[in-house]
Amino acid sequence: MITPQLTTDGRMVRLPLTDHAAPLLDELALAYAQDPDTVGRLLAAHAASVTALDYIACSEDAAEYERAMRAAAADGTREALLDECPSAPALDPLLGPDDAVTLGTRLTRQAAHIRNTKNRSSHP
Repeated sequence: MITPQLTTDGRMVRLPLTDHAAPLLDELALAYAQDPDTVGRLLAAHAASVTALDYIACSEDAAEYERAMRAAAADGTREALLDECPSAPALDPLLGPDDAVTLGTRLTRQAAHIRNTKNRSSHP
């Protein structure tokens, strides 16, 4: 379950997802250690796809189909890398109705706390 937290300055709500990404990074490192040539080529291909996507996204005269093709290429290389990491599906936690309501309630409570703090500090 994702537990929302206030940032240390109390001005924003943080959803700590690093705990979910850590196993993925660990598995990617292990996959690279086991087969550096293959995983290195996958990483390089993904970097090239992402760079091409970034370029086309900023291009003012690019056609929409070009953007779609570059996005699909980046999705493909990303999926190839994720195939090397068995815990990748855990990055998108699935919440049942009760957990979703609990998360929504916690987010609302944290956001209300921030709003109330701002309102109190803006009045003399």
